[in-house]
Amino acid sequence: MINKIHSLGGYIHEYQKSIANPEAFWTQQAECFFWRKRWDKVFDWNFDEPNIQWFVNGKLNITENIFERNLYTHGNQEAIIWEPNDPNDETRTLTYSELYQEVNKFANTLKRLGVGKGDRVAIYMPMVPELAIAVLACARIGAIHSVVFAGFSANALQERINDATAKVLLTADGGFRGDKITPLKKIADEALESCPTIETVVVLKRTNSEVDMVVGRDIWWHKAIDGQSDTCPAEEMDSEDPLFILYTSGSTGKPKGIVHTTGGYMVYTAYSFSNVFQYHVDDVYFCTADIGWITGHSYIVYGPLLAGAKTLMFEGVPTWPNAGRFWDIVAKHKVNQFYTAPTAIRALLAKGNDFLEEKKLQSLKVLGTVGEPINEEAWHWYHDHVGLNRCPIVDTWWQTETGGIMISPLAGITPTKPSFATLPLPGIQPIIMNGDGKELTGNSVEGNLCIKFPWPGIARTIWNDHQRFKDTYFSTYNKMYFTGDGVKRDEDGYYRILGRVDDVINVSGHRLGTAEIENAINEHPLVNESAVVGYPHAIKGQGIYAFVVCGELSTGGEEGIRKSIMQGVTKIIGPIARPDLVQLVPGLPKTRSGKIMRRILRKVAEGDATNLGDITTLLDEDVVDKIIDGALVDVKR
Repeated sequence: MINKIHSLGGYIHEYQKSIANPEAFWTQQAECFFWRKRWDKVFDWNFDEPNIQWFVNGKLNITENIFERNLYTHGNQEAIIWEPNDPNDETRTLTYSELYQEVNKFANTLKRLGVGKGDRVAIYMPMVPELAIAVLACARIGAIHSVVFAGFSANALQERINDATAKVLLTADGGFRGDKITPLKKIADEALESCPTIETVVVLKRTNSEVDMVVGRDIWWHKAIDGQSDTCPAEEMDSEDPLFILYTSGSTGKPKGIVHTTGGYMVYTAYSFSNVFQYHVDDVYFCTADIGWITGHSYIVYGPLLAGAKTLMFEGVPTWPNAGRFWDIVAKHKVNQFYTAPTAIRALLAKGNDFLEEKKLQSLKVLGTVGEPINEEAWHWYHDHVGLNRCPIVDTWWQTETGGIMISPLAGITPTKPSFATLPLPGIQPIIMNGDGKELTGNSVEGNLCIKFPWPGIARTIWNDHQRFKDTYFSTYNKMYFTGDGVKRDEDGYYRILGRVDDVINVSGHRLGTAEIENAINEHPLVNESAVVGYPHAIKGQGIYAFVVCGELSTGGEEGIRKSIMQGVTKIIGPIARPDLVQLVPGLPKTRSGKIMRRILRKVAEGDATNLGDITTLLDEDVVDKIIDGALVDVKR
């Protein structure tokens, strides 16, 4: 059994123990799992290289800890409960035994297609059980999965496939999302025009859309698994063998392939899931994320299944066919733990309380938020109207790179405070630094959030670019992991995340690099240059505000060029990166050395030009007045 904390005193004891003797603490957590060979050393690390290893030379397979470890006690229990996009369609459930058989069948299918240990498999699929099956099948045979969110464009998919040099692509004819169908196979075909490493494409029938199948390359999922054995021995993996690559945006244009390895990630996701959500046997846990993001990896698939939990997958969106969809699912399946994004909460709050009326939400015990800080208004609405004033809210802070939750209340244990992520989990050692590289000690301080000691779930590298991994996370502050987030520690020692301090925008809980969006805008034939910043958005948290310099306007005028810029970004990256506001400007505020003064653009986008700071180094101060005059938001001067 995974070790669980049951009281505030227990948390304090465990936290102190984890800091004083991390080897003993993490040994205790890892001993809950099945290892084919025990590790020689708990960890070996330095943040200079950086080089981080956990459970050194330990041998295991993560799926044996999901299946063989749980089958005797949980074999007939639901593992995955799948709720389809259309509420009139049938729910699917897979017990641990059934999921085990399906994973084995697909693992054997991948082997027959020539996939082996260390090969990369790209997955571009809708939120259906086969997506989870595919992920686990890769892990079963030692292949490295790289899931690409099914809302990304052909260009974004192509870039990720090529960077990982994937051998096989798993996709579907299409995906349902509300009242829309995403033509996934068509998008994949466009991407594959320039993906030389892909040998086979396996296509799941989901929407029964007409698709083109390339002879010799494409095969239907149901035909591929036909006749496959439901027995597949698990591949022995080293604790530090890669488990998956997951791409995330950065402050430069190219997405970063974050690499997570097997042993440490297993221990950390299971431990954090069980403790943060205080999961108990027979609870039903519902995370609304997509498996295309890290939240889906860690807290729909791996963490819950390692803990023997019932994990609910949802294919659709919270507002279709109406804004009561989440609450209908909670009532239907008697959900106990509910984990979603502040963006979703704000969107549902805006729809009013009518969709909550008469919903049977009494089964709820824990509410959670993920992806971005939750504002106080949304926190109170969530607590009062969804949690009926009795469910603790776990406001979780973590990142793709951390693998699992880092700072969060433990449900029902840590006293909560609206908009505060509260306290670090055992084993996590946060530190606040100022811009001069000095630690800010004590309480009531504000600065940049760093972590000074490794934890098992930390990413190990960026695929094929370890130097970028070092430069991005370990070069800002000596011997520390820099999160890129600003933070405040209040008088109680609680942590409040203040948002990104680098050129990354947090849109609906998803991090998007400004450079990546700017590169897409600059592809437009009429665009000379652009600068993108975030601005406060009532639903998304942050919206995307693009300042664009054009050489000339097309016949469609300003509105026409705005629309075509938005369409271009959608095509190159995906709808999630489409700018909310596009302001055409005569120039950008640049210093005499040619550097764009982004802080001025941020102030304009935020609607406050009362204090722009020192602008004497600007090449042309008049351009600032012109930008303010043409702003698409009301700007105080």
